[in-house]
Formats: sequence, structure tokens, C-alpha cells
Amino acid sequence: MTNREGNNKRNARPAASKSSFSKPKPAMPKRAQNPKKETPDRAAAGAPKKPVQKRPAAPKKTSADNGEIRLNKYIANSGVCSRREADIYIESGNVRVNGVPVTEMGYKVMPGDVVNFDGTVITPEKKEYFLLNKPKNFTTSSDEDGDMRNVLELIRGASKGKLQPVGRMDKNTTGLLVFTNDTDMIRKFSLPNQKSTKIYQVTLDKNLKFEDLEKISNGVTLDGHKLYIDEISYIEGEAKTEIGLKLRTANVKVVRAIFENFSYNVLRVDRVSFAGLTKKNLPRGNWRPLTEQEVINLKNM
Repeated sequence: MTNREGNNKRNARPAASKSSFSKPKPAMPKRAQNPKKETPDRAAAGAPKKPVQKRPAAPKKTSADNGEIRLNKYIANSGVCSRREADIYIESGNVRVNGVPVTEMGYKVMPGDVVNFDGTVITPEKKEYFLLNKPKNFTTSSDEDGDMRNVLELIRGASKGKLQPVGRMDKNTTGLLVFTNDTDMIRKFSLPNQKSTKIYQVTLDKNLKFEDLEKISNGVTLDGHKLYIDEISYIEGEAKTEIGLKLRTANVKVVRAIFENFSYNVLRVDRVSFAGLTKKNLPRGNWRPLTEQEVINLKNM
């Protein structure tokens, strides 16, 4: 056997045997892939979240809605004393509610309760507010000279309630004075740190020197206490004896003391503005009720 023949035999491929696998089967058709069903969790994750709407909570009833009122305020509203004084009476056992002594601080009175204060049945008054343009020779104090008449005479016809002046005013000072049976307001405007402004027109015995005006504008020390002046100026069109002065203190007497400290005699003091209230359309000796808005303004100060 030649080399060529040997190589041919080695390179010859065996013939494929016939069998059932000889013909290739057709490819299986691909199963149609339907979109996967989303589980509720997946759907919720993909979809935009809707804001959860909470039911509005029912408004809670307050003591005011129920008509309840603290016992000390009930007593103060009746005009017999302040809240602080009422607390002392309550603590000492001098207050009865429906015949039972009450010594508990913060006790609340219900509508229909009968309150007995120091032996007398009391009821809260409706709050009333009046503005008086006080004339000279009337005083807010009952301790002064018996010849001086009390300012309460001037507003006797205004109300049957127990009105009191807000702050004090001596017999020689004229101008605006507020009256009310609201003990909370009276106490509020009597506090040293009360920030409402009062404007006075002051008449001096001689012209106020400009250098003294400047010194006063920088503040005055009276009895060891520094008093700050909001504003001081000459009144336009008037002599330099007529001075406008704006202060925040509740004490009227300091107005005279300021100028006396600089060797001036004060002939007249007239309060022309009190906490935003003015004398407009209110002649001397007359009074008028405050408007609802004016009362709100005073309470918000």
C-alpha cells in the first residue's frame, strides 16, 4: 500500500448511519410572554402615592364653650376685688359655691352656680368702658381735700355698674381718663412696665430753654430712677411755654416733677392722648363709651 492510499484511508470520514435523529426537528415556537401580573405591593411601589387624608379631629370643647369660668375671675368680674385679692378670699374659705366652701385654686364655676363672696351673693357684670375729658378740680382719690369733688360724679349717668378710673389723676391735671368695671384692664394699665403711650400738653411759667429740652429728651433721673422720654417738643404755633410730652409711665405726677427738676413751675397739665385715644369731639367734662375696636386695641397693648 502506497503512502497516498494510507493517507486517504486515514482521512476518510465514516458514513453517517441512518436513524430517527437524522432529520432535525423544527424549532419549538417561543411561548408568548404575557406581561407579569403586578402584585398589590409592586403596584403600590410603582404608582405615585396618594396623600392620605386624615379626618379632621373634632374641635375640643374649651371651658369658654361650656360656659365655665375660673372662680377668681368670676369674683373679679363682679367688681368686688381683683383676681389676686379673690385668691386670698378663696384660700381663707370666705367663698361658697352653691352653699359649699371652696378653697381650691383654679376651681371653675358653671352657669347656674350661686357664688357667695364674704356673705354676699355676687354676679359678674357686663364689661363697660368709657372715656372722660376730665376738668380741673375733680380728683380720682377720695383721700384728698373734702372740697374737691370725685370724678365718679361726672360719669354717674353712664352706667349702673361699679366703674373705676384706669390710673390716678390729681385735681389740677385735666384731660383723658378711662373708666371701666374690667378689673383686669385696670390692673394692666397700673403696672410699672405698661408700654402704652400718653401725650401731655404742659404749660410752664417761662419759656423752656432749648438746652433744657435736649437734656429732658435724653432722660431724667427722679428719686434715683431713670425716666425715659419718648418725645418732647415745642408746640407749633404756640409760645415756648407750651410743651408737648410723650411718656409711657402710668404716673401722672412725674410730668410735673420733670420740669420742676429744671426749675420750671408747671401751670397746667392736660392729657391729650391716652393709649391711642384722643379728645376729638369730646368737650371738657363730657364722656363717651369706647367703641368695640377701641376696647380691642386697649386689650392688645
